[in-house]
Amino acid sequence: MDTPTKAHKARPQGCTNFKLRQLLRRVAHLYDAELAKAGLKTTQYSLLSHVLKLGPIRPGDLARAMGMDASTLTRNLKLLVEAGWVVVGAGEDARSRLVSITDAGRDKRAEAQRHWHAAQQALNEQLGVERVMALHALVDETMDLLVPTIEGEGDE
Repeated sequence: MDTPTKAHKARPQGCTNFKLRQLLRRVAHLYDAELAKAGLKTTQYSLLSHVLKLGPIRPGDLARAMGMDASTLTRNLKLLVEAGWVVVGAGEDARSRLVSITDAGRDKRAEAQRHWHAAQQALNEQLGVERVMALHALVDETMDLLVPTIEGEGDE
């Protein structure tokens, strides 16, 4: 009877995509529950944070900075504009637009940031700071390795 080789034993079991989605759902639930106390979803908090940091910014540049497509950005921006947290105004010429955060948006982002910090602290306590740091390092390294594959999609 053949005994399994060491290489065979070291093979990942299960679907990596499924495992990552499970992890993402659990982590997202923690952040979503905390940010809901400020009346925001995590995507809205992230968008407010990016506009605060990068704005005024053209929508296309914002979409690229956030790694999302233009239609997703437009949908998400619409909710923030309706709430009065961001404005989309005229840009440098008649055809361009710029996204800026309002004073109300700054206040909402500051309120939400306190809840984001609480979620991060809760995650650090549940997993341990060392494990969270290792997870960040592994994710960063993996993203760097996958960049050529993702950037090259559709280029033929």
